[in-house]
Amino acid sequence: MNWCDDPDSKCIFWLNGMAGTGKSTISRTISRELAEKKRLAASFFFTRGKKDVSHSGMFFTTIAAQLAISLPVLQTFISDAIDKNPHIFKQGPREQWNQLILDPLKNAPTQSVQLVVVIDALDECDSMQDIQLILLLLEEAKDLATVRIKIFLTSRPEIPIFDGFRQLSDEAYQDFILHNIPLDTVNADISTFFRQKLSPLKAKHGLGTPWPDELIISQLVERAAGLFIYAATTLRFIQDDIDGPEEPLALVLGATKSPVSATEHLDGIYTTLLQHSVLGKRGHQERFRQVVGSIVVMFNTMSARNLAQLLQIPFKMVSTTLDSLRSVVNVPEDESQPVRLFHLSFRDFLLDSQRCSDSRFQIDEKERHTSLFRKCMEYISQLEENICNLWGPGVLITEIPDDTIQNSIPPHVQYACRYWFDHLRLGNPVEQDIKTIRQFLQQDLLHWLEGLSLIGEISNGVHIVIALEEILSVSCNAH
Repeated sequence: MNWCDDPDSKCIFWLNGMAGTGKSTISRTISRELAEKKRLAASFFFTRGKKDVSHSGMFFTTIAAQLAISLPVLQTFISDAIDKNPHIFKQGPREQWNQLILDPLKNAPTQSVQLVVVIDALDECDSMQDIQLILLLLEEAKDLATVRIKIFLTSRPEIPIFDGFRQLSDEAYQDFILHNIPLDTVNADISTFFRQKLSPLKAKHGLGTPWPDELIISQLVERAAGLFIYAATTLRFIQDDIDGPEEPLALVLGATKSPVSATEHLDGIYTTLLQHSVLGKRGHQERFRQVVGSIVVMFNTMSARNLAQLLQIPFKMVSTTLDSLRSVVNVPEDESQPVRLFHLSFRDFLLDSQRCSDSRFQIDEKERHTSLFRKCMEYISQLEENICNLWGPGVLITEIPDDTIQNSIPPHVQYACRYWFDHLRLGNPVEQDIKTIRQFLQQDLLHWLEGLSLIGEISNGVHIVIALEEILSVSCNAH
């Protein structure tokens, strides 16, 4: 927080670190502290593979909306910008930055408070060009005179990020390399983490004293190898066993402890918990691939119940599969809330055959995409004319109650309408899949377009139809 408080510090603070070093935990903690002090101007957390937060399309508009709330003097300027250019939300990052953020900040009355914008996981933005453009635009905040804005940014140390920062002036940013913190310092923090989190299990399960002893703590810290994600995953694995922590703890401590790289420490705990949670249960292995494999490749999150509907399998099968994997999958108690992976590294692990050495858990990404494409097309083929049973032609979307749309096009069908083409594009379609598309164009195209218009996605439909032409022409040439 010293950087935030120092008026002479640079405009952008880049916290960069390898996977598992706790960047997101730090950014969320700082966001909470800034919010409590009423100094959080805005925040945006990129997440790869999740629709609205995996790209830059809504980045600057989201920041602008939050700025209007945190700094009310900007509301008039932002509102005027929208009135002058109603199409600004569909324009590029540079136009949105200039008109919705930079110009309002320049024209605002002088403010004494120092505000901070928090941007987490910039490396998970899916366009390398957009990443570098975002950095170049954010640099312009250093020249603001009336409103002092600083940017706290986290990312992995990937080449496009480095290249983006190299284009900035040295006066614009400073960086802090999280994975270069001395290992002794990190180990001390991880040791404290394990002590505080494991101690409550002693009374809960009637374990003897001392538990955990210093040998257990030191062994866990050694295996963590400086990775907070390893510590957090290990803790959830130990905590979540209904029979008590001793068996999963023994599995963790009994695993091989001399990996070649830090990533192998993490891969080892993932393999251990999967072998413990998935193997030995009838049919669980195939359900794991079907349920968790779908979650890791899907383009948006959904609840377990909606996932069961999309996959056309019983909800009990989905919930049972996920319940055994709560150490790596966040399953909300509220069944209406979406299921999420705790950390992107688990997705990377499952999709990489070099990291996931146990073939029983490897996820074939193309096969999963193809399977989801087929499920989506089944739902699209069931759409009918006048999906919402409207009372007449010419009805405005704004006149249709939201619950009418949600009841007529439930979340799993909305997902199918939005993402079937993306799954096709990344899958491995065969001739029968091409026939399915041709049948769709002949019988279901208008129904699908109606569905897209009702959920506000008709512009994406136009892009999909144009892209389909190329796929079908390639298919024709191949035959």
